[in-house]
Parts: sequence; structure tokens; C-alpha cells
Amino acid sequence: MTYRSHMDAALAEARAAAARGEVPVGAVVVAPDGRIVARAGNRTRELADPTAHAEILALRAACAAAGSERLPGYRLYVTLEPCPMCAAAISQARIARLYYGAADPKSGGVAQGPRIFAHPQSHHVPEIYDGIGAEAAAALLKDFFAGRRD
Repeated sequence: MTYRSHMDAALAEARAAAARGEVPVGAVVVAPDGRIVARAGNRTRELADPTAHAEILALRAACAAAGSERLPGYRLYVTLEPCPMCAAAISQARIARLYYGAADPKSGGVAQGPRIFAHPQSHHVPEIYDGIGAEAAAALLKDFFAGRRD
């Protein structure tokens, strides 16, 4: 199978989240055969749920579709470096590869802050590829928060 980035689909979910007034983060889960099986954008405000991050919602939908709490061989594309909560969920789901866009120095949990996958308590460590679509993802976030400050 040839590598194909699905970050454009994650960016579309991030734009949709921004249109709903949510922080523009999007995620898609890709099955081993290359099909997108779940997609989501942040919905924390809409659902009044602090766990309704794009990654969590996409993982829940993918697990439901697969009929399993584990997704070995699956890939997750997310526009922003996952926070510690999402990184732990990615580990629990046994995601094979994580692709993310913009780094998150304030709240990230992969390359920043607690670096969840570096802990011995992390049950599974996915292959990690950062910087995929980072400029577009960072621009979405910057524009969103600039609009909130005006």
C-alpha cells in the first residue's frame, strides 16, 4: 500500500469545528486498507463535555465501527498535537501510527509537556509523524483565536 496523507480530511473537520464555534481541531481514523472509518472535530462546547476532543470522538466512532476497543493497524490523523488525555486514549486504542499537524507547546502531550508515550506506563507507543499540514493547522488556530480577541 502506498502512503497517502489524510490530513486534508482532518483539516476539513477542523474548519467545520471552527464554524460551530469550537476550537478548530479535526481528526480522522484510517483503517489498514486506507479507508477513512471515522472523522470528527472538537465538540466540547456543543456537548458540554470536556472529553469531546476530536481525537476522542473519532476513536469512539472507529471503535464502534470495528466492534472493538482496540484498533491495531489503524492510523490517526489530527491537526494539532494531542493533549495528554488524547495521547493516553491513542495508546489504549493501540493506534499504529499517529500523524499530527501543529505542535502544541501549551497543552500538547506527545512532544511537549508530559510526553505520554515516553512513560513506562504507556501500554502502547504508536509510530509518530509530526508536522503534517502544520502550517495550515496553525493558521486555522491562529485565525480562530485572533477572532476571539477582537
